[in-house]
Amino acid sequence: MKKRILLLAGGQSGEHEVSLMSARSVLAALPRDQFDVTPVVISKQGRWLPPTGTQKALETGEAPGGGDLVLHRVASAEGYDAVFPLLHGPMGEDGTIQGLLTLAGIPFVGSGVLGSAVSMDKVMTKQVLASAGIAQVEWRLALRREWRSQPEVVTARATELGFPLFVKPANLGSSVGISKVSHTDDLQAALDLAFSLDRRVILEAMTSHKPREVEVGILGNDAPVASPVGELSFDSEFYDYETKYTEGRAQMHIPARMPRDMSERVREMALQAFRALDCAGLARVDFFYVEETGELFLNEVNTMPGFTTTSMYPKLFEAAGIGYSELVTRLVTLALEER
Repeated sequence: MKKRILLLAGGQSGEHEVSLMSARSVLAALPRDQFDVTPVVISKQGRWLPPTGTQKALETGEAPGGGDLVLHRVASAEGYDAVFPLLHGPMGEDGTIQGLLTLAGIPFVGSGVLGSAVSMDKVMTKQVLASAGIAQVEWRLALRREWRSQPEVVTARATELGFPLFVKPANLGSSVGISKVSHTDDLQAALDLAFSLDRRVILEAMTSHKPREVEVGILGNDAPVASPVGELSFDSEFYDYETKYTEGRAQMHIPARMPRDMSERVREMALQAFRALDCAGLARVDFFYVEETGELFLNEVNTMPGFTTTSMYPKLFEAAGIGYSELVTRLVTLALEER
C-alpha cells in the first residue's frame, strides 16, 4: 500500500523561492509506485495555500494571496503517513513547524524540535559545538539593545577580534544579512543591517589565510553516514547570497581537492557535530579548510539544505552511489523509522 506524503514548501523566510525549486525536484523524484504525494505551498505571509494556489506557486515560483493560517491547517495533515517539510530558514527549519507536527503526532523528514532549533541558531550551534570540542573560528555575541545603548562596547568587542571580520545575524540562512567588515569605519553599517534582521548578531573572526569552503552530507538517524566531501570555489570575497544563487558564480568539486586524511577528518567532525546537535534524517555540514596551516573549522550545520537535483547535498550522495530518487525515498523511510 502506498504511503501518503504531505510535501510542505515555500514558507516565510528569504529562502521561499529556493524551497519551491527544491519541492519541484522532490515531487518529480519520489517514486509514484511507493508514495502518494500531496504538495502544499506556504505563502510568504504564512498562509497554507489551497491546491490551485499551490499549483500556481510551484509552476510560476510566486505564491498568490489568501489561504489559511498554518496553525489552523496542521490538523488536516493527520491522515498522512509522513510530512516532508521542505522549508529553509526561519519559520520552517528552526523547530517551529517541527513542533507543530510533533504535537499533531505526525512523522516528518529531518531533525526534531531540538536539533532544528539549535542548528538554526548560530549562537546555540557554536556553544554546543564548543562543548563537544569541535574547532571553530573565534567569535563574539552582540545584542541589538547593546548596540543601541552602548555601541562602544560592541565596537570594542569587534576590535578584540581584529579586522577583517564577519557580521552575521544569528538566525538567518542563505548568507542573508552577512557583511565582511575590513575597517572600523564599515562596522556601523554592517551591524545596522544585521540588527535590522535579528536581535542577536555574531561577530566572527577571519582565518589567517583565505579558507577553502568544503561541505559534507549526513544521512541517517542514530546510525548516520557521511557522504564524500565536496568543495565550493568562487571568485567573490565570500560565499554571499548573490554568489550562492547566481548561475555560474560558484563551482562544485566532488570529491574536494584535499588530502584523503583531511577528507576523513572532515567526515568524522561532521558526524560528531550531527550527533552533538541531536540532528536526524539529514544535514549538510560546512567547514573552512585553511590549506596553508592544515586547520579545519566547522562553519555551520544546515538541517534542511537546498534540495534541487543540482544542489550540493544530493550531489554529494550521488558521488556515493545514491541517486536522487533513492535519496528522497530513504529520507521518508528514515522519518517513518524515527517516529
